[in-house]
Amino acid sequence: MTAPKHRRTHHKGPVTLRGERVPERTTDQWLLDSRNSSEWLHTDPWRVMRIQAEFVEGFGALAELGPAVSVFGSARLGADDPAYEIAEQVGRELALAGFAVITGGGPGLMEAANKGALEAGGTSVGLGIELPFETGLNQYVDLGINFRYFFARKTMFVKYARGFIVLPGGLGTLDELFEAMTLVQTGKITSFPIVLIGRDYWAGLISWMRDSLVTRGAVADADVARILVTDDVAAAVDFVARGGEGTP
Repeated sequence: MTAPKHRRTHHKGPVTLRGERVPERTTDQWLLDSRNSSEWLHTDPWRVMRIQAEFVEGFGALAELGPAVSVFGSARLGADDPAYEIAEQVGRELALAGFAVITGGGPGLMEAANKGALEAGGTSVGLGIELPFETGLNQYVDLGINFRYFFARKTMFVKYARGFIVLPGGLGTLDELFEAMTLVQTGKITSFPIVLIGRDYWAGLISWMRDSLVTRGAVADADVARILVTDDVAAAVDFVARGGEGTP
């Protein structure tokens, strides 16, 4: 019997589902949707163990990774976008500087950063997430972990990284950026450099933070000033390598 082609594939932790077995909702949706009844607590008492298992698997896989930098960017900007080549360069320069490169493991700029790291002989890490329409880890990941829960995955991005380099991206990229800024602001992480690559892309956001947030006293000027905004990949890598020391 010939297997049907082009069936939808869904990864749920270590389990692969295809065709009609692909669920309409992700594990995170079930967990976070307040409209759900409490029935899951009684029918699925192992949920907490699953969450614990994700942390254990992540810690076990990454504990001996060595110095690493998390790189974020859009999954929607492909090889035809100028940022793709820049993301490749970021991955390559980080690898040459002795850093492993951690991305979300998806397509677009994440793929480009993984590609640059792998082709430069570095360690290329992908931390995937269960999504309704997923493509799986990109082909340039040589150490990959698939997560059910965003919060477990987010912990790995921060815990095993010396800093963040953020390329042009959308909501997911902004989520990671502002989470890192919050953790630094509240002292949950220290000596954690954050770099935004693409002056034109990020100029509006930086101006809004200064003109609205800082002016109104919602954040301190130092919260924004500690971020390096640059078009220079070498400067970005050097800033991370120095632990964010010096003036951005």
